[in-house]
Amino acid sequence: MVSILLFEDLLIVPLLAVVAFLSPHHTQSGTPLWQSIGLALLCVAALVAAGRWLLNPLFRLLARSKAREVMTAAALLVVLGSGLLMQFGGLSMAMGAFVAGVLLSESDFRHQLEADVEPFRGLLLGLFFLAVGMSLDLNVVASNWLLIASGVLALMAAKAVCIYAVARLAKSSHDEALERAVLMAQGGEFAFVLFTTALSQGVISPTNNANMTAIVVLSMVLTPLFMILHGRLPKKAAAEQRADDAIDEQHSVLQVGMGRFGQIVYYMLDAAGFQVTVVDSDEKVVRSFTKYGMKSYFGDGSRPELLRTAGIEKAGVLVVAIDNPEQALQIVRFAREANPNIKIVARAFDRIHTFKLYQAGADEIIRETFDSAVRGGKRVLEFLGIPHEMAEKTGNLFFRMDRNGMGKMAVLYNPELGPFENQAMIEEGQRQDRRVAEAIQALLSGEEIEIDESV
Repeated sequence: MVSILLFEDLLIVPLLAVVAFLSPHHTQSGTPLWQSIGLALLCVAALVAAGRWLLNPLFRLLARSKAREVMTAAALLVVLGSGLLMQFGGLSMAMGAFVAGVLLSESDFRHQLEADVEPFRGLLLGLFFLAVGMSLDLNVVASNWLLIASGVLALMAAKAVCIYAVARLAKSSHDEALERAVLMAQGGEFAFVLFTTALSQGVISPTNNANMTAIVVLSMVLTPLFMILHGRLPKKAAAEQRADDAIDEQHSVLQVGMGRFGQIVYYMLDAAGFQVTVVDSDEKVVRSFTKYGMKSYFGDGSRPELLRTAGIEKAGVLVVAIDNPEQALQIVRFAREANPNIKIVARAFDRIHTFKLYQAGADEIIRETFDSAVRGGKRVLEFLGIPHEMAEKTGNLFFRMDRNGMGKMAVLYNPELGPFENQAMIEEGQRQDRRVAEAIQALLSGEEIEIDESV
């Protein structure tokens, strides 16, 4: 959608040039067409060259004055000068202002200029639409209402069809493409600039300008109404969604999930030479990795039929790397029933999810943010003055003791009680906190630490 909007904005440049060459003033002046085109191209080239090689030195010189007003005045002068240069070349001042904005956005001082111009933007934008509204002749609209109504429907229908086609070519689903088509079917605001320039150049008549301006304005007004109607339409049935892929390979390692967590696990296994059967429920992820050269299958990994097809009953290791806690529990429970000897490595969302995965039968539970948080704690200890080696030992000690304590708390977890209603688990957690604090304090004081690894 952003690409389409930028394309519409950039297209105003050649359209303004076309309007300038269609102007009767060129015909009346007697200037040959090739000469008019050459002068216009020369002005554009001069403007681009000045923007590339003169703007930065100019603003760098002005920045030494430490006066923001000078920078703002220089930016406005650049816009005004660009407009006058384009007008001299037979083009419109609006085109010059647009090109000047593009050149200013490429300068090294674009952020400062944007901040300086910010107070004027809302005011000038309001004046722009105020001028558009005042240019609308309601008498002409009333006398041509049938033509205008037909034009609004034709414009929105044609643009919606084009955007829907582009979205489908970009591999969007039907619902996504339809939503974009409804949302972007209205005319763009640059149409007002184009119509005003065409009117001033004598390309269109005031009646045509009023009619076309009314068509664009009404298309903008109707878009929110069409969005409301689109939101109330029934969505396509889930049965029309993509079916699960047919899995034709089974390996000793089965991995469900290929997000930011699963990708790292997969790359380590692949680098070590192990073949992995990868299943993911995100169609875009599967498509992207297929283009990348990595074979993966689309499907819902929580479905027992898909897991059987993927070889869950013969696999030696199952990696559950999805970010859906409930589906992860379903997969672990079914895998333990279908293959009691399989080793299950599961990604956990938080402590409670860890307890549930433990009871479901996971062999190794990895809290998705635990390792990175321990690494962060090590760096904080270093910044507080603890030597690097001691900070590493402290982090490793905390890592081992916390994991050991989580196993002991998981035995006491009762899903029928809330996290702070299970008194036995609370007492065990407090005891583990005291043990960790005492062990780390002893380590920092130079004592040798032994950890009870039993659960």
